[in-house]
Amino acid sequence: MADLKVVIAGAGGRMGAANIRSVAALSGLKLHGAVAGTGLTLHAAVDRPGTPAIGQDAGIFAGIGALGVIITDDLEVALKGADAVIDFTAPAASVALAKRAAALGLVHVIGTTGCSVAEDAEIAAAAKAGAKIVKSGNYSMGIAVLASLVRQAAALLADYDIEVLEMHHNKKVDAPSGTALMLGKAAADGRDVALADKAVRVRDGHTGAREPGSIGFATLRGGAVVGDHTVMFAGPAERIELSHKAQDRSMFADGAARAALWAAGQAPGLYDMNDVLGLK
Repeated sequence: MADLKVVIAGAGGRMGAANIRSVAALSGLKLHGAVAGTGLTLHAAVDRPGTPAIGQDAGIFAGIGALGVIITDDLEVALKGADAVIDFTAPAASVALAKRAAALGLVHVIGTTGCSVAEDAEIAAAAKAGAKIVKSGNYSMGIAVLASLVRQAAALLADYDIEVLEMHHNKKVDAPSGTALMLGKAAADGRDVALADKAVRVRDGHTGAREPGSIGFATLRGGAVVGDHTVMFAGPAERIELSHKAQDRSMFADGAARAALWAAGQAPGLYDMNDVLGLK
């Protein structure tokens, strides 16, 4: 089969540049779990009008040399002839892309965080309408394994208090991070409860004693931190901490590229990194 032709959405951002580098680096590789004989090729790169990257060669913008793909602000031109979109943008843009992916039968890998319940519902509807969507708060294989460990620990340590601590760079616009929420959901799943019923995202003033069974979130922002996450299990005489520290955005981009290759061989539907890595 021919290589998967990939469009990078949000190409002018830091994750967009990382995604460009990853697809270029993985071009032609035949990855385990992908459709037999399928590799990757950078088909197009797109960003919103007015972004400084518009008109630049995607490879030069990403710091790896010319690739012959010019970053455009014309989404329809970018999607023409494409097989897949890797999308780390904003919630409204991801919803719109999911609908186009459904209409065109594309693979859509979504790394956008901060989606509302309504926006997530629209993305799920697009998957039912024909898109092959992988959506995850984090595409690191290490985070996927961490979430699995959190799920197990939450089930085994049933009476321990759970707190999720995350820190990111000072430009991040949503909180808690998508990864923190993913880890919180893993903890809730381990205890067979709904995260929405147990999450405590803000503590301020006279809060009273901690509600038994709640799952707390603490958010830190500063500097250029790529992403630090710790899930704490606090018992009466001990504390267990499961942590992950991201050192480079390349791990997210590589995971997203592998997710695109994996999704190419699946039926239309909504998937996550647990599906990609076979952790379910």
